[in-house]
Amino acid sequence: MASLLPKSAMVRGRDEVYVAAMPLRATKGPPQLLMSAAYSLNFWDFQHFMVIIKPSQPSQVLIFDFQPEDPEDIYVALAALYGRAVPGVVLVRKLKKLPRNKCWLVGYSKEDAVEIAREFNEKWETNLRIGLHDCRDYTNSLVKQLTGEKQVLKRLRNLYS
Repeated sequence: MASLLPKSAMVRGRDEVYVAAMPLRATKGPPQLLMSAAYSLNFWDFQHFMVIIKPSQPSQVLIFDFQPEDPEDIYVALAALYGRAVPGVVLVRKLKKLPRNKCWLVGYSKEDAVEIAREFNEKWETNLRIGLHDCRDYTNSLVKQLTGEKQVLKRLRNLYS
């Protein structure tokens, strides 16, 4: 895990906001192998992005994520690749600890980050369109809501590509 903030910027008593990347999911077999290879080679456009919140008070680390309802369905993948809207879902999952790789501290929330993220999710449109309304848009928008930073993925891409 890397921090994009100088040590002097570390803040106690505020929720930490991270961005993490993982391989895109695909149907089993060659498509899944291709996505894993693209992720391993750090092809930025073939990664799935999500927001992680680590509350200041000891509790579970939470992942906030936007993806297709069935990311392994080949028909959903084809529709998405052709620019059609597919049903999406916002997920909130618990983690025991932060990922070790491709996870970056991007800032701190000024208020209760988990509550802000839950309110944000209630308003998020769930029709997913690759390149127009996908995990990148979700991550950028949620980080902006939590920290005020616009286009965090652009900054991360410039630093790590």
